Amino acid sequence: MVHHPKESMRILYDGGAYQEHRRGGIKRYFANLISRLPDDFEPELTSCRPPDVSEPSHPKLRIHRFRRFRPQRISLRFEALFFGRFRDARHFDLAHPTYYTLLSQSEISDYRCPVVVTVWDMIHELFPDLDPSGTVIARKKRAIERADAILCISENTKRDLLAHYKVDESRVLVTYLASDLDPGTQLENESIQPEAYFLYVGERAGYKNFDGLLSAFATVATTLPKVSLFTVGEPFSSDEERRIAELGLSSRVRNYTGVSDTELSRLYRQSIAFVYPSLYEGFGIPPLEAMQCGTPVVASNRSSIPEVVGDAGILFDPGHADELVEILIALATQPEMRAPLIARGSHRINQFNWDHTAQQTLRVYRQLAR
Repeated sequence: MVHHPKESMRILYDGGAYQEHRRGGIKRYFANLISRLPDDFEPELTSCRPPDVSEPSHPKLRIHRFRRFRPQRISLRFEALFFGRFRDARHFDLAHPTYYTLLSQSEISDYRCPVVVTVWDMIHELFPDLDPSGTVIARKKRAIERADAILCISENTKRDLLAHYKVDESRVLVTYLASDLDPGTQLENESIQPEAYFLYVGERAGYKNFDGLLSAFATVATTLPKVSLFTVGEPFSSDEERRIAELGLSSRVRNYTGVSDTELSRLYRQSIAFVYPSLYEGFGIPPLEAMQCGTPVVASNRSSIPEVVGDAGILFDPGHADELVEILIALATQPEMRAPLIARGSHRINQFNWDHTAQQTLRVYRQLAR
């Protein structure tokens, strides 16, 4: 008998990753994936958040919400019951939870249908201080063991996965991420930033190596007194403000928070270069955003970053601050260096697109739901 792939499909997306208010890479991944499912598919998303602009769109998307209340302990008990009953009362052809923990507070092994799990990185395994109790790693391990298919967002993440877990490699597929930032165009009346600056975008946790960038920029600032460092992200913590002051950079480092895509695109576009000093990334979307906006990329040569940046940026060893210092000074004083980097970035960005990611993922869905 010949088995034909099932065309229409009902898919459950547990919305654990949607509980955070900030716009994150995981939410963007699922928004881009769900919006590209065929029109006859029936995606269903569970959530505990009120509607907002970050939710996916699809003609047949159904979102099942639970409104949290106080006291939290009682609310969580009812929430788990609500989502557990919802899962058991309906038939799904496939489940693709947005994270390793579920809103039902149950295990991924409780699903009665094939399960796809996306593995983002091995940050907690490589930086165990981020998970001192081991809870995240334990949940992740159980999710990986239960999954019928595992999607990794880079070859580097796949290598790290196979190094840390006993997984049949035939169950693992790499599906790259992409950028969905609208780069816009530089308008004639667009306000031009009066000062030259380098740009940093994203979180600044320890492994992001933001402190390493600050130290390098402190040296650059002594040579280039008219160049600043702009950052986009959450407001500086008191420790960060103290560190910036210690380095004598209080007037040279500026943070932007809550910026729109239009403003972010402008900040990328008008910068000397975007700097990505991270010690580890499962993928890394900001370098792609910079390339989209016609901005040179200066990035760490660690983990998946060279895989994303390729020859379209200048890579440096984050263990040698002098390398970064030399690169930044060169880019600021030799503007002719920027054009070939921008050209290569414009070509490189074409290798990463959400349509291809969705097509690869759909093939996995259809194989499992036969």
